[in-house]
Amino acid sequence: QVQLVESGGGLVQAGGSLRLSCAASVSIFTVNVMGWYRQAPGKQRELVASITSRGNTYYADSVKGRFTISKDNAKNTFYLQMNSLKPEDTAVYYCKTGRVGIDYWGQGTQVTVSS
Repeated sequence: QVQLVESGGGLVQAGGSLRLSCAASVSIFTVNVMGWYRQAPGKQRELVASITSRGNTYYADSVKGRFTISKDNAKNTFYLQMNSLKPEDTAVYYCKTGRVGIDYWGQGTQVTVSS
């Protein structure tokens, strides 16, 4: 069983920044991939960014150059730094990881970007 606890969402003006955190209940050395997803109202959940245990990263085209995913192995936590936020980034953001073929999700945190 893996528990993920998110924090860091909120309301920000366009052009602003937020940093999301996802604290895992297990050592993140034991998982292969950690990711951030988002779901806007009426839309499907989409992958925003991911990072492997080796530090390889992936970004959706819509966030490249603005968002940065990172991890702190000592704190068993991974992050999503979001800069130059746009109103279209408004969504509930979820962190996700997996182990032994089972996916685990955070509870979600609301990010609202006002124009």
